[in-house]
Amino acid sequence: MNFSEHLDQHRIFKLVTEAAGNLGLETYLVGGYVRDLILKRSSKDIDFVCVGSGTALANEVARLIGPQCKVTSFKNFGTAMLVQDGWDVEFVGARRESYRRDSRKPIVEDGTLEDDQKRRDFTINALAISLNKANYGELIDPFGGVDDLKKKTIRTPLDPETTFSDDPLRMMRAIRFASQLTFDIEVDTFDAIVKNAERLDIISQERITDELNKIILSPVPSYGFKLLFYSKLLHRFFPEMVDLYGVDKINGRSHKDNFYHTLKVLDNTAEMSDDLWLRWAAILHDIAKPATKRFHEKVGWTFHGHEDRGAKMTPGIFRRMRLPMNEKMRFVRKLVRLHLRPIALVKEDITDSAVRRLLFEAGDDIEALMTLCRADITSKNDDKVKRYLRNFDKVEKKMRVVEEKDHLRNFQPPITGEQIMEIFSLKPSRTVGDLKDAIKDAILEGQIPNNYDEAYKLLVKLAAKEGLQPTHSS
Repeated sequence: MNFSEHLDQHRIFKLVTEAAGNLGLETYLVGGYVRDLILKRSSKDIDFVCVGSGTALANEVARLIGPQCKVTSFKNFGTAMLVQDGWDVEFVGARRESYRRDSRKPIVEDGTLEDDQKRRDFTINALAISLNKANYGELIDPFGGVDDLKKKTIRTPLDPETTFSDDPLRMMRAIRFASQLTFDIEVDTFDAIVKNAERLDIISQERITDELNKIILSPVPSYGFKLLFYSKLLHRFFPEMVDLYGVDKINGRSHKDNFYHTLKVLDNTAEMSDDLWLRWAAILHDIAKPATKRFHEKVGWTFHGHEDRGAKMTPGIFRRMRLPMNEKMRFVRKLVRLHLRPIALVKEDITDSAVRRLLFEAGDDIEALMTLCRADITSKNDDKVKRYLRNFDKVEKKMRVVEEKDHLRNFQPPITGEQIMEIFSLKPSRTVGDLKDAIKDAILEGQIPNNYDEAYKLLVKLAAKEGLQPTHSS
């Protein structure tokens, strides 16, 4: 590949080369951008290393661009950043690093390009392209990163045990890159992850979760989760998912392995959606099966109530994982709670009432729920899968008809509790709530249309049975 030709095509590389020449700084394009360039993957992040001050180089580039270009400096890390032509551009001085066993924060000293490449996590990220006049465009690959790209292999530049012991987050990154790129992890490198799994405990949950989310968003996320499981990293931060693994057998009767079932549902979901939170719903949809597992002589293995138990577990898992405790969590919790409802509908004649209640509870998340339910059909019997999916088509058709007629998505009762109190001169009480619920149930059961006039007529009728008469007109 002609790297000089690529560099000449983009203004940012010309600017950095000019700025480095002005300052007399030995400068290189490094890391993920070089890797992705060879793999022909798009990238919006560009990293430059110079032997000297990265901040000074960034400021000189900004000067050449013009006053509109602003540099953000991070003195504690010795880095500086700017944005140019849609790229996030980072500058850093070449560094040498050493570590203490009780911390992943290195002792940093100024270094050479060779020192900087040695501190990189993997050979495929230790590639550099020179921006210097003497060898402009030359690829510098001291650890065989290009060969590893060809072999689709993740490998550390130096001894993997030292690499992972020094910075245990690199173990998560190894699996993340393997999952994103569908690469193998070299045998000695993976063995070192297994040996150092406990070292992950010194890493903050936020950093672990950031890598985990990237694994979840990879094309086939089950691959990353299997690596996490067999390396025992998953055991360090997600015991609930580990508990799904395995099959119990009593009197010759067994249940499916819920760990591998969950991974299949996750992959199915990934084929249909790149929504991170829908994928999280796939991960957690059966998370309470270990807690609800029972064996009965007549019916075999059951997991009654696992959807409700799983919904209750969701906030705690989100909180521990440092995931957002906002509408994202509520979305996942809702889908976990409702994921059996559409499946139950396909097993019986679909009534308008059942469809109304599902539309009422799912609201705007009904499409996401149906996507999860389709993903949840994982039988090895292809005919059974096709039959279930055809039944889901019928359910969705019925939903469209009912929604068009009754407008129940995000349904709010046409008469509020405040209106009931005003009509009958009542104070807040259980009676008010009962009357409001009765109107809601009548609409969802199809006994009255979803409008104010019909709801008011029913309200007066129901209130009369309680000895109440309107004191205010409707």
